[in-house]
Amino acid sequence: MKKKINILLIEDNEGDVELIKEAFSSDAARLEISVIDNGEDALLSLKSKDRVLPDLILLDINLPKVDGREVLHFVKNDDGLKKIPVVMLTTSSLQKDIEYSYNNYANCYIVKPGNLPDFIRTLKSIERFWLNCVTYLQNS
Repeated sequence: MKKKINILLIEDNEGDVELIKEAFSSDAARLEISVIDNGEDALLSLKSKDRVLPDLILLDINLPKVDGREVLHFVKNDDGLKKIPVVMLTTSSLQKDIEYSYNNYANCYIVKPGNLPDFIRTLKSIERFWLNCVTYLQNS
């Protein structure tokens, strides 16, 4: 049996959260998805001494309170977090956001498609690769 995968989804759009959970439902038995809807709470959670380290972070850029750029920067500059893969999953197709994300060690950058069928297809691609192909570090 494959290891349980802990995903931290940092996303403020409730509709997108539901679509992501639904798209990943075929792997629900081996997934633990935690959702945080703003960057400030995400930082507090990630800084917590009692934190459960996620295996994968799905991160939106346009978040309330603290944006996803700051969250990414924090994760990739923290020795205890920087090895966690971060997938930027956002509506922003701005070159400056893409460049910033890769300059700050995002593992990939995915622009959310504007229509539902393409968004579902994209989520299924994320599921196939990040949940079925990738080998994760063992968190201690």
